[in-house]
Amino acid sequence: MIRKLATATAAAILVAGYFSSALAADPKAIGRYGAWQALTFEEGGNTSCYVLSEPTQMEGKYSTRGKVYTLVTHRPKSQQLNVVTIIAGYTYKPESEVVVEIGEETFKLFTDKGTAWTPTSDSDQRMVEAMKNGSGMVIHGISSRDTETVDTYSLQGFTKALSAINEACGL
Repeated sequence: MIRKLATATAAAILVAGYFSSALAADPKAIGRYGAWQALTFEEGGNTSCYVLSEPTQMEGKYSTRGKVYTLVTHRPKSQQLNVVTIIAGYTYKPESEVVVEIGEETFKLFTDKGTAWTPTSDSDQRMVEAMKNGSGMVIHGISSRDTETVDTYSLQGFTKALSAINEACGL
């Protein structure tokens, strides 16, 4: 749980930083690969890396919604690799699960505020493998106002983006 909360905080900072050139420690773009971006950032003097994408389609009966992203992060120094993080753009319903469909595979993620994660490192690895082999990903969530959302992502370029951060992080 601590690993996931630290990742959520970092992910929120990274996303905010990536889209704000005013920050001194902005992440550095490696490149764009299809629907995915690959980036590095410095954290405590160590290089960490992540891939990031936004949905190609968002469905739900909401009036406003913040930025929505899926990230996969490597922190080699702390041996955290392929950490999957979903940022919903809203606060999830407490105690709710997020369901992710990639091809024939389904993953259940736990939520905290506006972020969702797989429950274990092993499930991170399985989900990343499914993302590498899939063409699309559909994420189902429920907001604190009981609004159901369905976000669709393209996985085009995911494997190349992941390879780019593997190289940048020395993996």
